[in-house]
Amino acid sequence: MAIVTQSTSQISPANERTYHQSGLLGEWKGSWSANGQAVGFKVVNIRGARAQVEYTHNGRTERGFGEVDGATISFGSVTLGTKNGKNAVLLFSAGGGKASAFLEKQAPPASDSRLMGSWGGYSTENGKSASFRVLSVNGKEAQVSVTTDGITRQGTGIVYNNVIMFGQAQIATDDGKSGEIIYRAGSKSFTVPVKKYPPADASSSVDKTA
Repeated sequence: MAIVTQSTSQISPANERTYHQSGLLGEWKGSWSANGQAVGFKVVNIRGARAQVEYTHNGRTERGFGEVDGATISFGSVTLGTKNGKNAVLLFSAGGGKASAFLEKQAPPASDSRLMGSWGGYSTENGKSASFRVLSVNGKEAQVSVTTDGITRQGTGIVYNNVIMFGQAQIATDDGKSGEIIYRAGSKSFTVPVKKYPPADASSSVDKTA
C-alpha cells in the first residue's frame, strides 16, 4: 500500500502492473558510497510522467518536479530507481562527475498507516451505511472522501491520534483493521461500525510475471 503525503497520486494501472511505480512513493534515506554523507529523496506523489519530489543533500532540500520513466525518477542531476520498493539506488551525474548512493524506504508513522485506506460498514441498529476513504495523511491534516446517507464529501480532515474529524463526521480506529464512523445528520448522531478494505492491488500481487 502506498503511503502518500500531501496529495494523491495518479499512476496508470498499466504502469503499476509493469513497473510497480507505487513502490517509488515515500521517503528514502541513505548515504553516498564515496564519502558517506547523508542523502535523502522523498517522492510525494506521481501524476503520470511527473513526480513531486524533495531531494536533500549537503544539509539543504531542493523541491520540484521530476520525470518518471518506468521504475525511475530523474530530478536535475540525480536519478532514483527501485526494484522492490524497499531499497533504492540514487545516481548523480553532472559535469563529468558521477556518484551513487544506496537508500532505504523509511517506514511511515504508525498512526498514519493505521488510518490510511478505505473504510466501510453498515449498522444493523440504525440501518445506516457509511464509508470513509483516507487518501493521504500529512501531519495533522488528511485528505479524505466521506460518504454518509448517499452523499459524498471530499476535503481536508483534522488528524488527532487515531481519529480523523471531517465536517460532521469522524472515524476512529485502534488496530487499523476495524473502527467506527460517527456522523451527525441534523440533530441526531449515528455510529456505524466499519472495517478497512484490503488494498486494491492485493489480488494482483499474486501475478509475479511482470
